[in-house]
Formats: sequence, C-alpha cells, structure tokens
Amino acid sequence: MKFTLNWLKDHLDTEASLDEILDALTDLGLEVEGVDDPAARLGTFRIGYVKAAEKHPDADRLRVCTVETHKGEQQIICGAPNARAGIKVVVAQPGDYVPGIDTTIQVGKIRGVESYGMMASERELELSDEHDGIIELPQDAEVGQRYIDYAGMDDPTIEIAITPNRPDALGVRGIARDLAARGLGKLKPAGIEPVSGGYASPIGVTLAGEVVDEACPVFHGRHIRGVTNGPSPKWMQQRLIAIGLRPISALVDITNYVTYDRGRPLHVFDAAKVAGDLEVRFAREGESILALDGKDYALSPGMTIIADGNGPEGIGGIMGGEHSGCTEATTDVFVESAWFDPVRTAHTGRALKINSDARYRFERGVDPASVAWGIELATRMILDICGGEASEVVEAGEIPDTARRYTLNPGRVVSLVGMEIPRAEQIRILEALGFDCEQPGTIAAAMAALSPAAPLAEAGEISVGVPSWRPDVQGEADLVEEIARVASLTKLEGKPMPREAAGVPKPVLTPMQARVATARRQAAALGYNECVTYSFIKQEEAALFGGGTDAVRLENPISSEMSHMRPTLLPGLMAAAARNQARGFADLALFEAGMAFPGGEPGEEELMLTGLRVGQVAPRNPHGTRRAVDLYDAKADAEAVLAEIGAPVERLMPLRNAPEWFHPGRSAVLGLGPKNPLAVFGELHPKVVAAMDLKGPVVAFTVFPANVPFPKQKSATRPALDLAELQAVERDFAFVVDADVEADKLVRAAKGADKKLIEDVSVFDVFAGDKAEAQMGEGRKSIAIAVRLQPREATLTDKEIEAVGGKVVAAVQKATGGTLRG
Repeated sequence: MKFTLNWLKDHLDTEASLDEILDALTDLGLEVEGVDDPAARLGTFRIGYVKAAEKHPDADRLRVCTVETHKGEQQIICGAPNARAGIKVVVAQPGDYVPGIDTTIQVGKIRGVESYGMMASERELELSDEHDGIIELPQDAEVGQRYIDYAGMDDPTIEIAITPNRPDALGVRGIARDLAARGLGKLKPAGIEPVSGGYASPIGVTLAGEVVDEACPVFHGRHIRGVTNGPSPKWMQQRLIAIGLRPISALVDITNYVTYDRGRPLHVFDAAKVAGDLEVRFAREGESILALDGKDYALSPGMTIIADGNGPEGIGGIMGGEHSGCTEATTDVFVESAWFDPVRTAHTGRALKINSDARYRFERGVDPASVAWGIELATRMILDICGGEASEVVEAGEIPDTARRYTLNPGRVVSLVGMEIPRAEQIRILEALGFDCEQPGTIAAAMAALSPAAPLAEAGEISVGVPSWRPDVQGEADLVEEIARVASLTKLEGKPMPREAAGVPKPVLTPMQARVATARRQAAALGYNECVTYSFIKQEEAALFGGGTDAVRLENPISSEMSHMRPTLLPGLMAAAARNQARGFADLALFEAGMAFPGGEPGEEELMLTGLRVGQVAPRNPHGTRRAVDLYDAKADAEAVLAEIGAPVERLMPLRNAPEWFHPGRSAVLGLGPKNPLAVFGELHPKVVAAMDLKGPVVAFTVFPANVPFPKQKSATRPALDLAELQAVERDFAFVVDADVEADKLVRAAKGADKKLIEDVSVFDVFAGDKAEAQMGEGRKSIAIAVRLQPREATLTDKEIEAVGGKVVAAVQKATGGTLRG
C-alpha cells in the first residue's frame, strides 16, 4: 500500500513530522517498507533561465548557453535540440547528483569549452522516459526556486506492508484513523454529501437469485450523462504517479483514486456500449471476456460476472471488460459500486491469474457499508471534474448486516498483554478506531467506572460494537489487541513471574509432557540427533506406511508434495536421512517426537517417538569394531527409552505383528499384551527403503508414550538403594530345542523357575544351522543361557544351587520341550 504525505493529511489534521509518522505506523502494525522522498533525490535541482545560446565553436550539435541561476550567470554546454535562449529550464549545479544517469555533476571541459552544470531532461530526473530534449518550464517559473517546490513534487511517498487481517488499512483514510487513535492528529470529517438524482437511470441492475446469498448481495449503480472524459487534474495525476499508477483519463483515474483513498473499488461503464440492463450472475459454460488488461479470459461456471444483453461486461470484484470501457469519446457513464464475496473473488482471481487492486481488496474484505457512500463519492468527483448530470441511484439487493457486539472486560488487557491501561483510555482508543462503546447498565458498575482509582477488573464490563470496516475483529481478544496495538507494545515492561508464598510450586508440564521430554532426552543421550519434520507428506510416501487415504488428505495443501497427513514419523526421518546420504553422510541416527495421523478425525492422532539408524555403528577404525546396524540396536534403543519413561521392560512381550513396512522376519512389537503395544522395532522392509531413496541397512523403533501406564501412586522420592551383601552365583545352561523356539520364551521360563533367587537370565550363545543339525538332529538348535542367583538371607550351598538348577531345567523343558545339551 502506497500513499503520499500530503494525501494522508487530506484525512489527518496533524503537525507530526515525517519521521514521527513513520515510527508510529510501524509501531501500529503497519510496517513501513520504504519512503521515497523527492526532496532527498531532487531537492538540489533549481530553475534557471537561458539568456543566450551560441553554437559551440568545435561541435555543430552543441550549444554554449549562458544560464541565469540562483548563483548568478553560469556557462553550460548543452546538446539538447531544444536548447535555446529565452526558456526556463531545470539546472543541476556542480556537485549535484543526477539519479537518472547515476552521475555527480563536475566542472569540466567539452571540446575545449568549460561547462559549469547541466540542464536536465525528464529521464535524467527519473520523471519519465522522455529524453528528446531538456525540460521547458512556463515563464512564470521563478529563477532560483527549487524545481520540486514549483512542480509540487515535495511530497514523500510512503509504502507500508498490510497484513491480510487489515483490509481497512488498504485506504488512506483507514491509515489516518489509526494515526489519529495513536494521538498524532485528528481525523478529519469524511464529508460525503449525497447527490440528488435528476432523472431515472436508463440502465437497470438485477441480481440473479444464485448470486444474492453467495457472491454479490448488493449492487448500487448510477447513470451520469454529459461528462467530458479528459485528463484528470494535475494533483490527482501526481498522486497516482507517486504510488506507481499510470494516469489514463479522468473517469478511470477517479475510480483508481477512490480505491486507494477509501479502500472502495469502483468501476465505470461506457453507458452507450451497454446493451440493455445489467445483471450480476454466474458465468455460463463457454463464456469469455476481453478484459481491460487486453487479455481474453475463458470463464468457468461459478465465477461472478456483470453481464448485459451482449454477454459478460466485467468480472465481479476483479476487472471490467474492454468492450464497455471508457474512452475519450465517452459522454455517458454508468458507475458501479458493489460488494463481492471475498472467498469467491479469491478463487476466481486465482483461477484466471488476474492480480488487480480491486481483487486485492475484495478478497480481504471491503467495507459493505461503502457500497452506499462509495457511489455518492464517485458521483461527486465525476461531476466536479468531468461535469454532467447524475441520475437517481439504482439499488439491487441489500447491504450485508455485519453488526456485532462483544463484551470487553478491561482487566483482560492485563491478563492477555500485561499492560496497565486505564479504562477511560481503553474506551478512547476503541472509539477513535470507530468502535461503539456502551457503558455498563448497573449503578454499581457505573460508579466503579467513574472512579479513576478503581481496579480494572472491578470497573465494569464494556459492550463494544464493531464497525463494518473491521471484519477481522471477532471477539474480546481482538479488542484487547487493538487497545494494546494503539497504546504501543513498546511500553510493555518485563516483570518477573510471581512466586508462590510458600511450598513447592505446581508443575508446569503435564505428566505426558514431562514423559515426552524425558524420552527425547534419553534418545539424545543414545546418540540420536533430533529432527522436526513436516506433518504433511506426499500421497505416495504416506501409502508406503499405511496412509495416503482420502481421510487424511488436505483440502488446501501447501504443495502437491505435501498433500496428506503423515501416518507415522518414519517418512520424514527417512527423507531427511536420504538427503544426508546424498551429501555424503552415510552413518546417521535421527529421532523425532510428535504427532502422527493414522486417521483424519479428532482423537485419531497418535503421539510417537521414532528413532532411525542408518549405516554402520561406528566409523572406520583399525580395531575391527565397525559393523552394520541391526534390529538388536533398535531393540536396545527402544527398551532404553521405555525404561527411562517408567515402562516395565522386564515384563514386555515380543509379538510378531509389526507393521508391513518393517521386515517380516527382523522386527517385533514390545507390549504388555497383544492389545497394548508400547513400541515396535526392527529392520525396515527393503522395498520401503528403496522407495524412499535410502541405502541400507536401515533400522528403526517407535515408542508410544501414551500407552505406557502411569504408576498408580507417584512417590516424591527415589526408592531406597537395595544392595545384596552376599556373593552372587552364576551358572550356565545349554538347551537343545526345536529350531522355531524363540530364545525369549526360554529366558522367561528360566526366570520363573525361582523368582526369589534368580536375579537375571541372559542368552550368551545360539548354535544353529547345518552344523548344529548335524550334531543335534534335523530341525534342532542349541541356546545357551547364563542364570544369576542372588541370595539374600544366607550363602547358597551346593545342594541349594543344584536344586535351583533342577528347577530351571524342568521349567525350560515344560515351556519349550528343550533338554540339556550333552
């Protein structure tokens, strides 16, 4: 959004300096992106008078001119074809910088004759591309006067960034309103007087039933006859040029001016080219329009258009048509002031790839009330500049009712923002912004409100009505934001958090948040690097992990490669690993904690912590410790994370129901039963690894923190350290079992043989394969375990040890059918 300082002062009565205004704009949330101050660029150029112009003695095309300047008479060499005696010109003195040619003028000699300056063209001053000759000024121009003062160009242009929630700031008046609320001046009255119509409009307007509720609820129009469409006034042209618009004609310039001045887009039809009445309707199949930008656009059903008997004459809220556009020969016009739906306007503009000032405003939310006063303002300006006679206003539809009120508790400013702003100041700010504030109705509340010393929370609530030009204000929090924004957030002071008077403060994190933090810390301690990946992935990747269905498809994805919600955390981690591998980092350990979305309904999201290992467990070294990662690395990491968050790892059951993206024979689920999985680990399926452009081996684990049961009673202290004073005894056993017997089953049987004495059981050897079958029989293998006995009351005797050994052998034989290996 661009505007000039003098343009702003048309609406704001202020004595504030340019710097004060710029600082206030940024502080108000209207961030200043740039300022073009002509005084800084062209302030040194002054008006001169050419008293004489003689032919250069050594150049036919050069003139030796005697120029009267503010420093006296100067000799200037000039090669412009219109350089002659008796004209007023724009002069650059030695030391002046000329922006159009990026040169600083110096005293120099041209073909042996000294020159003490330069007479400038429009291109050299960056006023236009004209360079056929130097600038010629009227004779009333005063010698020595600054050129920008004479030409009325001493008006800085300000450019600000507008966030999508501030459509009111897309007009100069809205910006002035904000500055007035800040206290940098007083907002001038709008001054829009209705124009009395002298006759009935020969052009009528109808709204098709399909558009009234969905696209265009109101349309006002007015016929004006006998206009003269010449150039617009110089002041208007200068302002339009300053903001980057090209003056076209008075009628077109007026609509552009009102668009920027009040944020009210308008359109003017050449009435003589309109066939019959106008109708606002949806486009039909096969219709097209030649727009004002000279391009043909194929219209689709559902796009809002303004049509006459000949077909489409304008695209609603976006651009008019070339056929009914105004020219210098236009004498009768029909002015349009309507309101178009923001969402439909945005969809149409995006589909047609049209970017216009009208679309930019309508898709953000134009003030619906401006339909009525916009037609009056446009009529008045056309009559004043172009002359003519206006008809009565043609009205179709009704202006949308945007009236709404919210209750504001003045104390909420403190709780939401942390600023102490008096109640009276809050009301002043809101009313200065156009909000309607009603005082509380109860006598007690009114008395409290009258007391300046009353705490904000006790001062009574305020009923606030929202103006029609603020569609972004949708509740009390937005009102608080407006108050804090105008009061200036730079005044917000840092304060220490209040401390409780006594006792231990309540925990800040919930138990689940604390558990996830603990799990993340443990994963990092295991050597993993944490990642934060997108929750959106492409459909093909989601399908590899059981997702990619319509239930988790995004309606409005950021890109085609981010169209579905991730079913697990693995796709993002594998993509990150693939990018690292492509850059030469082969050995990786990555993890992420976050939400995955197996389903698309609320409550179907799932909290996970996933770790991924790729490549080798160690770098190359001379000690032979380098090996590829395997499923046991993933299992150890999963158990370490589970143990850290309080899961009973010793009681977990390995289950063979890992998801299909894991290797079927090298993966498992750890759970407290089939229906309560706590983790899954293993090697990833080779097809999935290849599809994700990874080079194996790749192993991973996923922990489900929400499935781990919380302890029934939380102890404030750690349990006492329990150290056995007696010597532990360890015995080894080798069992011959069937080849399909799981080692875990054997270990569990051995542990249960004597729970009082047996402290730990571990597998230290597995002898399987052809050689094993040759010794022990076909389909058989040997599993060797170490059993650790820890007495508590007395040292174990040989007899007691043998008795426990017998229990172990019996338990294993009963559970697995295994026998001691001879």
